[in-house]
Amino acid sequence: MRRFTTAFLACTIILCNLHSLAQSGQNNEVQNITSIQPADSLNEVVISGTLKEVSKLESPVPVEVYRSKFFKANPTPSIFEALQNINGVRPQLNCNICNTGDIHINGLEGPYTMILIDGMPIVSGLSTVYGLSGIPQALIDRVEIVKGPASTLYGSEAVGGLINIITKTGFNAPLLSADVFATSWGEANTDLSAKFNAGKRAQSLLGLNYFNYQIPVDNNEDGFTDVTLQNRISIFNKWNFERKDNRLFSLAVRYVYEDRWGGETDWTKNDRGGDEVYGESIYTKRWELFGNYQLPFKESLMFSFSANGHKQNSYYGDIPYMADQYIGFGQLTWNRESGKHDIVSGLAYRYTYYDDNTPATADFNKPDQNQASHTRLPGAFIQDEMTLNPNNKILLGLRYDYNSVHGSILTPRVNYKWNSTDNNHIIRLSFGNGYRVANVFTEDHAALTGAREVVFRSELKPETSWNGNINFVKKIFAGSSFIGLDATAFYTYFNNKIVADYDTDPNKIIYDNLEGYAISQGLSLNVDITFINGLKILFGGTAMDVYSEEKGIKTGQLFTEKFTGVWNIGYTIKNLGLTIDYTGNLYGPMRLPLLSEYDPREEFSPWWSIQNIQLTKTLKKGFEIYGGVKNLLNWTPNKGNPFIIARANDPFDKKVQFDTNGQAVVTPDNPYALTFDPSYVYGPNQGIRVFLGIRYNLFR
Repeated sequence: MRRFTTAFLACTIILCNLHSLAQSGQNNEVQNITSIQPADSLNEVVISGTLKEVSKLESPVPVEVYRSKFFKANPTPSIFEALQNINGVRPQLNCNICNTGDIHINGLEGPYTMILIDGMPIVSGLSTVYGLSGIPQALIDRVEIVKGPASTLYGSEAVGGLINIITKTGFNAPLLSADVFATSWGEANTDLSAKFNAGKRAQSLLGLNYFNYQIPVDNNEDGFTDVTLQNRISIFNKWNFERKDNRLFSLAVRYVYEDRWGGETDWTKNDRGGDEVYGESIYTKRWELFGNYQLPFKESLMFSFSANGHKQNSYYGDIPYMADQYIGFGQLTWNRESGKHDIVSGLAYRYTYYDDNTPATADFNKPDQNQASHTRLPGAFIQDEMTLNPNNKILLGLRYDYNSVHGSILTPRVNYKWNSTDNNHIIRLSFGNGYRVANVFTEDHAALTGAREVVFRSELKPETSWNGNINFVKKIFAGSSFIGLDATAFYTYFNNKIVADYDTDPNKIIYDNLEGYAISQGLSLNVDITFINGLKILFGGTAMDVYSEEKGIKTGQLFTEKFTGVWNIGYTIKNLGLTIDYTGNLYGPMRLPLLSEYDPREEFSPWWSIQNIQLTKTLKKGFEIYGGVKNLLNWTPNKGNPFIIARANDPFDKKVQFDTNGQAVVTPDNPYALTFDPSYVYGPNQGIRVFLGIRYNLFR
């Protein structure tokens, strides 16, 4: 608690100094603040579904939009945690020790989800596992989510869907802002941003995020940290330039450094890479550059570009994982309207360099040398959005990519939209294809830990999927209240699905393309209720069935729940300037990996829920103070299980005995025939905690 109080007081002093500094100079800055007013949710402008700005209601592709205000109802230090209250989207932890994770959409694992920043494919490969926690919440203007394949526009990885993080610009951001909070566990998060003019035609937004957590906690008493210790800094700078005829030009850079470790509570940096005290220590250095430039022609031609580098220096116990990845991306897009046709076409090129110290880049002819991977992916796409009449639209799209390793890949899609004359009823139908070229070592944390041997049965082929969605939207105006319904039925069929087999051999992860097929299907419903008295209710639920079938045997997918539910209930007492937010989620059972027939842990997780409550008080002069309780039920996954980490008392398997087939055998010291393994994880180990924070925004 002393750390909590100290951290919060320090943050408060920072804010007060910032306020004084801003007040002293605010008369020199005149701003047009109309652009910062929140948009009407019924008329949101989205870009993720069609690569061009269009009203959410008019888009033939269903796009969910979440504004920054939505995420403030449950403040978190990164976008990874912030997505936990979105229906059908679940942050999945992949390791009990280092707490890395990925994002699941409708039950499909993280590698099937493409993460974009301002429309650029920034988060992929290594950063799918390690980079998500480095995106601070304070940079977000809105998040757009498309569920279902989007490979026709975005290429590889957009199989299960995409998450497009739209960052703030100098035009819609405060002149100066700060958001700091601390928790009773000793976590401290600071977000600072400022915008400034550089001459009359350039405006810049500078942001800084710092997160620190350095207190080892072992509430489940297994000798290992419950939560990874982290020291992370992220610096962001975005420029927007005013040009003739309102042509666009934006440029942004971001740098992230993170030092995280988890393991036995007495681990120190002197133990890094050793085999006496177990720890997972990860150093990450990452830079990103991305932007958009509208060419100076009468035709609407946009050049989008991005580049990023990711350097990983990691040890999982005594197993090193050293990797470098560089990605360059460029795309030229042409948009033209002609009568009833709105045509978007483009050329794209993506280059990926990847090198590590694993079999992924080994030269089998020269075992002492590495063979870095160079993947080139040129592509071309076209889509035609046809307005048949005011009530009917159809969108046809086709993309061709040539992968330098796997050859030609074709991805078509078709979308249809019908709306009533008053737009109170909307039906959308979609059918499309997606594909993914996988690199297991950059995507699957379990392949990196060294706890199991990685085996490839054959050379992995690209996955393909076919998806169909039916989306129904209904708006109900009941006096001064509003009710919005958004329901979707989805079905995805996979060929060549890459499956990680944890069951055949408890000491191995066996990767291969499925000799059969896989299905992801289900129903989801979002309900949005707004009352004039200040009460707003958002809740949603998704029921799904995700499985594979091979040789007549149906197997449910690991780490995939049958049901997920979320809610966000907010009430504002206007005369007091006080807002109450109650947020939460509910997850059904999911199948978990067991290590032997004697493993005493439950094969399926129980129903579980994380619930939070927050009070926010609006003060004068741009200040807000907020606080509350996270994980009200104090739920952690160790409850009901004898242990979570297998063989935590012997993390290097020094006392495990194996038979001639390499299988662990029952001994007095190992009655369950287990080996060390941290992969039995389905939820956060962090229990109940209090948080307190303060915000400051200056708009003029």
